[in-house]
Amino acid sequence: MVRLALRTGLRWKLSAAIALVGALVAIALSLVVHNAARHSMLDNSRDVQVERLNFTQKIFESTSRLQFGAKLDDPALPGPLRREVAENERATYLQDTGETAPEVWAATPLSDGRVLSMHDRFPDRFAVLDDLDQALLIGSTAVVVGGCALGVLVGGRLSKRLRKAAAAAGKLADGDRSVRIRDEVGGRVRDETDDLAWAVDAMSDALQERIEAERRVTADIAHELRTPVTGLLTAAELLPPGRPSELVRDRAQALRTLVEDVLEVARLDGYAERAELQDVALGEFVTRRVRALDPDIRIDVVRDSEATTDPRRLERILGNLIANAARHGKPPIEVTVEGRVLRVRDHGPGFPEALLREGPSRFRTGSSDRAGRGHGLGLTIAAGQARVLGARLTFRNADELTDGSTGAISVLWLPENAPTNTGSFPVIHLPDR
Repeated sequence: MVRLALRTGLRWKLSAAIALVGALVAIALSLVVHNAARHSMLDNSRDVQVERLNFTQKIFESTSRLQFGAKLDDPALPGPLRREVAENERATYLQDTGETAPEVWAATPLSDGRVLSMHDRFPDRFAVLDDLDQALLIGSTAVVVGGCALGVLVGGRLSKRLRKAAAAAGKLADGDRSVRIRDEVGGRVRDETDDLAWAVDAMSDALQERIEAERRVTADIAHELRTPVTGLLTAAELLPPGRPSELVRDRAQALRTLVEDVLEVARLDGYAERAELQDVALGEFVTRRVRALDPDIRIDVVRDSEATTDPRRLERILGNLIANAARHGKPPIEVTVEGRVLRVRDHGPGFPEALLREGPSRFRTGSSDRAGRGHGLGLTIAAGQARVLGARLTFRNADELTDGSTGAISVLWLPENAPTNTGSFPVIHLPDR
C-alpha cells in the first residue's frame, strides 16, 4: 500500500487550527445569541398581544365594539388555544412555520361564554432578528479571518525560527563547527525553539569533542606506528632473496600504506587541509595521469575544460577511484572527461547498497565477497579530498547489462569557482538512479 503524505508548513497548520476553532466558537455563540434573541422576541410578542387583548376586552365590555382586529368566537382559533380558553383561562399561542414571522394568538373567555381573540405577526419586530443574524455572520467571518491572520503571523515567526535552526543544523552537518543554532535562531522571545537549539548545540559540542578525541587518538597511533613500520620495512629489505622475504616485504609495505592512509584520513577529518590551486587542463591532465597508472584504461575526453584546482589532490582522487574500480570491479575501466565532470566506471557488480545509501565509510568494504580486499579507506580519502577541492563526489550503479553485471560509476563534479578554505560545496552521495 502506498501512503500519500501531505506536507504543509507550520504556519498553515496553525492558521487552519485557529480558523477552525474560531469558526466553531463563532458558530456556537451565533446559535446561542440567535436562539436567545428569538425567544426574547417571542416572549415580548406574547406580552404585547396580551396587553392589547386586555385593552380590547375593556373597550368591548364598555362599548360593545371590537378594536385592533379582535374577533368573537373566531372559527380559525387554533385547537390548543381553544381548549385552554374552554377551561376559563386566558392563553396565548404561537404559530411558527419558519418561513415568515410567527403568528401570535391571544384569547380570553367572556362572561357570556363567548371567546374574544386576536392575532398578529409583528413582522417589524422579527425583522430585527434578520439584522442580528447578518451582524453575527459578519462578526463570525471577521473572527475567522482574524484568526487566520493571527495564525499566519504566529506560525510564520515560529516557522522562520525553525527553518533557521534547520539551515544551521545543515551547515553543522557539513562540517562548519563555528555555527551555533541558538545564535542563528535569535529573537527576543524565548520559547521551546530556543530550548531545542541549546540542546542541539550541546549535543553537537559533545559529539565534536568525542570525534576530535577519537581523531587525535587515531592520528597519534598512526604517527607512532610510522617509525617502527619504517624500520620493519628497512629490515625486510635486508632479508635474503626468497619467497618468505617477498611476503614479509609485501606485508610490511601494505602496513606502511595503511598507516599513511589512516594519517591522511585523520588530517582530512580535522578540516585542516587547504588546496594549493593551479590552472589545470583537465583533458590532458587526466589522460597523462591515467596512462601512468594503467595504459589499458579507456579514456574519453568528450569536452575539454580548464579548472582551478589542486593537481596533487585531484590525482589522489583519480588514483583512489581507479584503484577501487580495479580492486572491486571488472574490466574494462572507463574514465570520461566532460567539462568539469569526471567519471570513473567499471563493469563489475556495482557499489553495495550501504555505500549508495550512506556514502563511503572507513574500514568497511561493503559486501562479504570483498573480505580481505582493502580497508575501505580509498573512497573515504577520495571523498575527503573532494571536499577540500570544493567538489562533489557521487556514487551510483549503471543500468544492468546483458551479461547481468551493472557496473559502478563514480562522478567527480569540480566547481566552477576556486574552492574556499573549507570547500564551497558539500560532498553529496546521490542514491542509485
